[in-house]
Amino acid sequence: MTKPSIGFIGLGLMGSAMVQRLLDQGYKLTVIANRNRAGVDAALQRGAEEAKTARELAAASDIVMLCMDTSASVESRVYGEDGVLAGVRPGTIVIDFGTSLPGSTRKIAEDMAQKGAAYLDAPLGRTPSHGREGKLNIMGAGDKAAFDRARPVLDELGENVFHVGPAGAGHTLKLINNFFAMTTACSMAEAFAMADLAGLPRQSLYDVMAAGPLRSGMMDFIKAEAIDGEIQLAFSVSNAAKDVGYYTRMADDLGAPTQMSHAAKNLLALAKAQGFGDRMVPEMVHYFEELFGK
Repeated sequence: MTKPSIGFIGLGLMGSAMVQRLLDQGYKLTVIANRNRAGVDAALQRGAEEAKTARELAAASDIVMLCMDTSASVESRVYGEDGVLAGVRPGTIVIDFGTSLPGSTRKIAEDMAQKGAAYLDAPLGRTPSHGREGKLNIMGAGDKAAFDRARPVLDELGENVFHVGPAGAGHTLKLINNFFAMTTACSMAEAFAMADLAGLPRQSLYDVMAAGPLRSGMMDFIKAEAIDGEIQLAFSVSNAAKDVGYYTRMADDLGAPTQMSHAAKNLLALAKAQGFGDRMVPEMVHYFEELFGK
């Protein structure tokens, strides 16, 4: 069968990795530049084509993929006379791989349906290296028939591909996932810095904690930096602050008095304001070192 043509918007670290993977698999790609051209130029060197506007990109594509940082960024590319919505054809599938607000996702899905197009939210788990290898975790949501049509392409990108419910369910799941992950990461970072202050070797703390039910992949990500000096989780403090902030907004929309998220949200926002925004989440142990005066 002929492979669908794909338009890709958002060639940052993850998006560029995904585009390279799709090119490996022989897909025809159309891309568009945003903040910098590095990912776009790398794709063009391998045969991708460049569109001038999101509308032009959508008109040339059977599937449009977005991998952007915020709901505001997604909406800026979807709406307007040069946006994706203006260019989609009936039958087009548009997929948001970023972490967005569920309410925004549901509105875009409704607007796409008015044009005869389908909108899927499919946030990602794992890292850009997994994206390059086609081993992402993908939490897909939206119209099931459209998801099934897109499934062969999603399987090229992901090792674990799920359909988790109607429009917005994927982003809801991702926000809950990231709230838990970032709360755990910040707690472990503080634990290592507190051990320093109390004169307890980090390795001893880790050995005891990791021997019991507290051990997790997130604990090991923080340990890799705190003890081994290796960053194995390439996820910025700025992105973490955004995601936990989105979680609290989602909770507000649901009328739920979230409690556990506020400490992580305030901590990450403070770290970002004090110059840690571009640092990786495992480096929060160094933020605590400074906070504790160690």
